Amino acid sequence: MFLIVPLPLWAAGLVLASTTSTEQSGLFGVLLPAFKRATGIEVKVVALGTGQALDVARRGDADVVLVHDEAAEARFVAEGQGIDRRPVMANDFVLIGPAADPAGVAGADIAVAMARIARADAPFISRGDRSGTDAAEQRYWALTGSPQNRGRGWRACGCGMGPALNMAAALGAYVLSDRGTWLAFRNRADLKILVEGDQRLRNRYHVMRVNPALHPQVRAREGQLFVDWLSSPEGQAAIASYRIGGEPVFFPSNLGPDFSRPAPPTSQAPRPLGRSASRALPPSAR
Repeated sequence: MFLIVPLPLWAAGLVLASTTSTEQSGLFGVLLPAFKRATGIEVKVVALGTGQALDVARRGDADVVLVHDEAAEARFVAEGQGIDRRPVMANDFVLIGPAADPAGVAGADIAVAMARIARADAPFISRGDRSGTDAAEQRYWALTGSPQNRGRGWRACGCGMGPALNMAAALGAYVLSDRGTWLAFRNRADLKILVEGDQRLRNRYHVMRVNPALHPQVRAREGQLFVDWLSSPEGQAAIASYRIGGEPVFFPSNLGPDFSRPAPPTSQAPRPLGRSASRALPPSAR
C-alpha cells in the first residue's frame, strides 16, 4: 500500500515525487509493494502535477521523480537537478467529452478537435496546474494556429486529473485526460472518449534521481535502487501487469519507442461543425 505524505519529508524510506495521473490510475498499488518485496524499501509518494513535483525535487524534498513532461524534464536535467533520467513507460492522452459531442470533435485528429471546441465555445475543463497533462493541452491548443483562442467555455480548475474529470462530468464539458486515470474513473455520467489514436497523443514517463551533489540529504542509494528496479525486467513486468477491466494502463518502455494505440474506425471521423452545435458553460460556472 502506498502513502501520500505531507511536506517536508524527512522520515525514513524513499520519497518519490510523481504525478496525479500515476497515483490516481492505481499503478502505485502494484509497483510499490513489488519494489518493497524486492528491496525492503518503503516508498512514500508525493502526488502533484509534474511542474510541482519537479519543484519539490528542486528543494531536495524528494529522492526520485517519475513524471511525464519531456520539456520540463529536460530543463530539470540541464539545471543539474536531475540525473540518470530513464524512460520507463508510456500511455496516451484521450479527449473526453459528452456522448452527444456538441462540438463535433469525434475522431483521431487532436488539432481539429481542439479547433472545433474553440469555435463552438464549448465547455472545456483545463487542469491549469503545470502538470504534464496541462503542458500537453497547451501543445494541442498551439496546433490550432490560435493558441490563445480557446473559446468562451474554457475554464481552468487548477486541480488534479480526478477533480478535473469530476467537473467535466458535472458540467457536460470536454477535458483532456491520460488514459490510465480515465480507466480508473467511475463518475463518468455521459462522458466518453471522443478522440484517441493520434500519434501526438503519446504520453511518455521518465524516472530520474535527484542529484545528491546539489542535495546531499537525498537518499542516493535508495534512489539508485528504485531507478534500477523500475527499468529492470522485473519492474517493467510489474508495469505491464497492471490492468483495469482487463485493459493495460501503461506500456513498459521495453516495448520500444514506436508505442501507439490503433486509430479509431474511420466511422468516428470528425463531423462538420455548425455554430448551432455550440454549448457554453452557464454564467454561474464561468
